[in-house]
Amino acid sequence: MSTKQTGNLGEDIACQYLKKHGYKILERNFRIRGGEIDIVCKDGEYLAFVEVKTRYSHEYGLPIESMTSWKIKALLKTALFYVRKINWEDKGYRLDLVTVDFANDPEKPEIELIKDITS
Repeated sequence: MSTKQTGNLGEDIACQYLKKHGYKILERNFRIRGGEIDIVCKDGEYLAFVEVKTRYSHEYGLPIESMTSWKIKALLKTALFYVRKINWEDKGYRLDLVTVDFANDPEKPEIELIKDITS
């Protein structure tokens, strides 16, 4: 499976998980020059920008370990663009992370939601 296919599968699984936990999916793969948000959704009154990390092995580390300060900074830049685009500046928003980990069982991934990865 290519990295693109792995990413798409992880995002599909993450969307199902988020919907099951009350999130409303607004958009997938929002792109601007220099950045991309995997999933834009609402969690109650919050706008949530969700990064999805999918892994089939831990050869290069756990999914959460790929969230570097540089990656978070790029996500924030893209999220701020989106917030301004829809006039959401005076309302709450945050960056969340969903990890989809197939390393222990290729048939049943471990899914973890981490809210507000910037704090």
